[in-house]
Order: sequence, then structure tokens, then C-alpha cells
Amino acid sequence: MRKTIGKSKDSNPITRRKFIENSSLGLAGAAVITTFPNVIAKPAINDMEIKVGVIGCGGRGTGAVLDVLNAATKIIYPMEGYHTEDAAEGAKVQAQNIKVVALADAFSDRLEACRSQLMKVGVEVEDKNCFTGFDAYQKLLEIDEINYVLITSPPHFHPMHLRAAIEADKNAFVEKPASVDVLGAKSVIESGEMAKKKGLAIGAGTNRRRDNVMREVIRKIHNGEIGKVKAMYTEFLIGELWSVDREPGWSEMEYQMRNWLYYTYLGGDMIVEQYVHVLDSMNWVNGNHPVKAIALGGRQVRTDPKFGNIYDHMSVQYEYPDGVLGFCMDRQINGCTNRVQDLIIGCDGKATLGYASSIVKDNGDQWRFRGEKNNSYQLEHLEIIQSIRDGNPINEARQVAESTLTAILGREAAYSGREITWETLMQSNQDYTLAKYEFGDMPMPPVPMPGKYQLT
Repeated sequence: MRKTIGKSKDSNPITRRKFIENSSLGLAGAAVITTFPNVIAKPAINDMEIKVGVIGCGGRGTGAVLDVLNAATKIIYPMEGYHTEDAAEGAKVQAQNIKVVALADAFSDRLEACRSQLMKVGVEVEDKNCFTGFDAYQKLLEIDEINYVLITSPPHFHPMHLRAAIEADKNAFVEKPASVDVLGAKSVIESGEMAKKKGLAIGAGTNRRRDNVMREVIRKIHNGEIGKVKAMYTEFLIGELWSVDREPGWSEMEYQMRNWLYYTYLGGDMIVEQYVHVLDSMNWVNGNHPVKAIALGGRQVRTDPKFGNIYDHMSVQYEYPDGVLGFCMDRQINGCTNRVQDLIIGCDGKATLGYASSIVKDNGDQWRFRGEKNNSYQLEHLEIIQSIRDGNPINEARQVAESTLTAILGREAAYSGREITWETLMQSNQDYTLAKYEFGDMPMPPVPMPGKYQLT
């Protein structure tokens, strides 16, 4: 697999590199539900009907559309400042009048599985609005009535699908990560600028920013309750994730796509696909992206070819503009201690994010979140929809792109074994788009070897 792969105008009409050069820049994990409670709430400021199209009907896509529908029946009380500076704390947000119009996926079985879950909650999508294949997203975006698109395809396709959605004048939700390569992330930033000019919303799947516990702790950090931040220690230590066994008749391309998280060109490696949540939180705490990174990583246990070419562990040290260091440990190996937690060290105390969120000051004062935790997966859609209805569309394209680039920075430092600066990363033409998108032969990408691999 080459770092930059040639394009075919006919097979890939949306070419990220060309745009950048010509511009300024299985149902695993699906939130299955069967009933919706009856809730009485005040009507939205502008109760326009939201008509949803879903691009990518796997576990995350099915979960996302069910989150939209489930959230539409509930009253949510977000923290202050949920999308406008003058939003009152506890403002009621309700997404009423939601209709799922169309579904698109590369594979018919995944689309039908999603469709089946929707039917369990009384939502039926017409046959004429169900599309499969690599061009399915284009057919979905041709439906005029759709005004909110969920982009939950494998990360490789996010920049392509987002650009097409904005060009088709659709508000969009794009799952994390924004991209798997540098040019893709730049394309997402450009799509964000295009959306601003068109008055369209782009919401991102970095749902920690909708978690009321995270919001409260980080609000306290920004208010100086632990003093100036000095360092951040973060961990995402878990076991192996899912994989899909090969079936007779599958081409190599189909097999890799069904196991997309194990191929850097499709999923970005674990630090990009998964750890981006943590890195987004680090950028949120600092109000900026890092300036450089040095890292180590490898493929020690998960060496079977079914795991593609990604690593099974990484450790990255980031440095931010003011000298704050961010330390990251990422691992997907069975039989080890599992822990997902962030520790923020300040001059006057420390803050913990994760399973137990708290503030402990050096003077002995302590605070722990005691309230009810919200559903951030639902709130992210409610806030995007409300922003559309209010005429004040959320635009998180740059935020999610920079968090993704932070993850790519760490990955490239680990792959190469060299310190890499943000400036060097942004000068890269790294592009994983393919010459053509079709099912057939696909070479097995090599495992990156530190000391030999180079960012291009």
C-alpha cells in the first residue's frame, strides 16, 4: 500500500488532493432499543422536521440513528453554554418531528440489519431509499428532502462523504475520527468552511464534549480550580476488539472493509480510531493542539494476519505550545489490566476524568461529581438538531479535524520512531485514497517498522 495512491476520475469523483491543491488549504455495540417513553415537553423554537439519511449502517450507524430517535422522545438538560454563549443552564432541548428517510451502505446485509432494528421501533425505510455499493452515498444525497446526514461509514470515507454532503446542502454529523490521513483532515477543515458559508451544521462524534461530567470537570479546570495545568496522563487500556471471519466468495477488498479497524488506510490504527476521544479531551483542556510528539509502539501480541497491519500498543508524549506535556498509553491486548482514565495535574491540585471524576486540591479540598450522568450519544444529536432549528448551526469540523491530526501525529511518531512536529505533519501530502473503489484484489499493507518507515 503506497502512502499516496493514484486517483481515477471515473471511480472516485471526489478527490481530496485535487481539492486541497486548488483551495486555501456487524451490529456489535449498537444501542438496540424497543420502546420510546412518552414525554411531554415544550416545543422547539423552530419545530422544523428533521429528515435523516444514514451513510454507513454498521454497529455505529445503527446506534447513531437509534440515538437520534430515542433522544427525540426525551427532555435533556445540558450543561451551560451547550451551543450558544447565552444558552441558559438547564435549557430544555427536544428533537421532535424526526423521520428516517434513507439508508446507504457498501454491504446489503449490514443495511438490512440496520433496517431490521429500525422496524423494531416502528420506523420503516422504503425500498427505493435503500442503497448499497461504493456509490450508495451519492444516491442517498440526491434525495432532496434529507436535511440531516449521519456519516458513520468506516473512517477512510469520512472526508469524502462529508464533502459530498455539504456540497449537496445537507447538515451533517460525522463520526470520529475525521480522517485517517493528513489530506483527509485538511479536507474536513475545508468542508467546515464551506458549511459556514452555506449556513449548514457539522457536528462531530467526539461525544465526550457532550458528557455532562466531562463538561463540569473541564469547566472547573478552565476556571482555575487546580491552577495552571502542568501535565496530563491518559490511558485507554483494553483488550482485543471484534473481527469478522472470512467467508467464501469475499474478495480481499471486501474482507478488509469488513475488518476496517485493522487496516491503517481504512481505520487509521487504534490511536486514531479510538484514542482520538482522549486526545480531543486533551486539546479541549488546553484549548489548543500539540506542537510535537515522540512515541513508541508495536505489534507484539496481535500478530495474526487477521489483524491487518496496525499496532496493538502505543505510548506517546505530546508537547503543547505552553510546555504542557500529555502522556498517552493505548493498548488492545487481552489478559492485561484494563483502565480508561485521564489525570490532569495542575499547580494547585489534580483532576480525574473517567470512571471516577473528581477534583482534589493541594489544600485538601475535594469535589466529586454526584449528579446523574447524561447520555452523551443522544445529546450530541439533540444539540446539533437544535442548532439547526435555531438558525445557529454548530460547526465542529476544525475541532474534530485537529483532534484527528493530533492522533495522526502520535501514530506517525510511533510508526517512524522519530519526533514529529505539527508543522512537519501539516506539510505532509499523506493521502490514503484509492485509485478506484471496487470489490476485488487488494494488497496486504505492510506493518510499519520504526526506523524504516517515514512520513511522506
